[in-house]
Amino acid sequence: MENFLNIGWQNGLDITLNTYILFRLYVLFRGTNVLRVLFTMVVLLVFRQVAFAMGLIITSWVLQGVLAVAALVIIIVFRNEISSALKTRDLKYFFWGIPRQQIKTPVGIIVDSVYEMAGKKIGALIVLPLSRGMESVVQEGIAWQGKLSKEMLISIFWQDNPVHDGAVVIRGDRITEVGVILPLSKRTDLPSRFGTRHRAAVGLAEQTDALVIVVSEEQGKITLVRDKQMYDINDAGVLEKILTQHAGGDLSARNVKKQTRELVVAAAVCLACVTGLWVSFSRGVEALATHDIPVEFVKSNQNLEVFSSSAGSVRLLLSGSRPLVRSLRPDRISVKLNLVNTEPGVNQLTVARDSISLPPGIQVKNIEPSMLEVMVDVPLKKILPVQPYWVGKLPRDRIMTRVAVSPETVPVIGPARVLKEMNTLFTEPVSLDGLTESGALRAGVALNPSTLRLEDEKNRMVQLDCTIQIRENTAP
Repeated sequence: MENFLNIGWQNGLDITLNTYILFRLYVLFRGTNVLRVLFTMVVLLVFRQVAFAMGLIITSWVLQGVLAVAALVIIIVFRNEISSALKTRDLKYFFWGIPRQQIKTPVGIIVDSVYEMAGKKIGALIVLPLSRGMESVVQEGIAWQGKLSKEMLISIFWQDNPVHDGAVVIRGDRITEVGVILPLSKRTDLPSRFGTRHRAAVGLAEQTDALVIVVSEEQGKITLVRDKQMYDINDAGVLEKILTQHAGGDLSARNVKKQTRELVVAAAVCLACVTGLWVSFSRGVEALATHDIPVEFVKSNQNLEVFSSSAGSVRLLLSGSRPLVRSLRPDRISVKLNLVNTEPGVNQLTVARDSISLPPGIQVKNIEPSMLEVMVDVPLKKILPVQPYWVGKLPRDRIMTRVAVSPETVPVIGPARVLKEMNTLFTEPVSLDGLTESGALRAGVALNPSTLRLEDEKNRMVQLDCTIQIRENTAP
């Protein structure tokens, strides 16, 4: 529950994007054998995660190998179905198109054509697929994409037509393929009068949910094959009723609601699967990582300013699932200390866990240091004179008679409590050893304590113009 309450926008986007991708795969391969195999792989993936969580190392390893092989098998075995699903869709449909109701099949044209071919004893094999894909079980089809008409259908099965021996596939109001070779049934209980066309119709019905119409070339009889069952058709009205029920394209409001409900359920299932996968990753095998994160101070009183801190960053020991820890970047971690209860001077602040912002699924194991000493005060500006800080000694026969500092004063900013007690700034140590002649020396201004800073940090150097003379009456 904590993961969901603290979920960041990155994880929300991650779940939404992968849910949409999974839903689009469902839309593209809906009703095909590819989708059923993908569903089986999802079930195996769930079993693998359960086995991994229970510590069944060998079982999870075997299932991982099976999943890898299954992914390769899908690409090889179902390459025709995958290619067909991708090639028959435009780019708009591929990314965001929602499937609409199929175009109503003009069953009257099919019935009239079938009975005319039966009367003339023209052999025919007509396939009307429903939802289950059949690209992986048929062969050698020729793309046609012609609008269905009685004349076209009869001409395709005319004896002199090169493709008259194959099957015709009708989707909606169009003939999509001709000359299609169907798989032959291996059943031994078929009537002896059934020829190759009948066995092909039964073979396709055994593997798909397509409806197949067969017109016998020898006897002129009409046979309908559906769900592994065969029906002899002697009445045009019966054939028209069955075709209407199977492929008439019911465009009623009830059917639209049914399809909408199906898509909503599919989207919900995709969301549940991706969310479950995200949870399994966020709660996987624990891994540790160390990050040095700079400390940010949140001021409640804008007059106060942080002048120093005992540490500029804290070292965090973090834990979480291995995928989350590996993908964790320092810019997604922040440490913020609130100065709401601080007073001018040195304050001790505790680096608590609630002051650390982390992505969901990551926990803090250790904080170092857990306590910081922070100097806060009202900033004060003061102009102070600069004096040189001499170290060492001049030669015994030399004496310094004059020193001019340029600039003589510098503006300094620092804590009010410190600056009020200061009247002079010194330079960094300047050595007198070896100085024998007058000249100019340069030295930096020493800021002590470190809470001080110059108003213009670029002009930190001052010039010392020294006058050195020979000491008179120097003892030997």
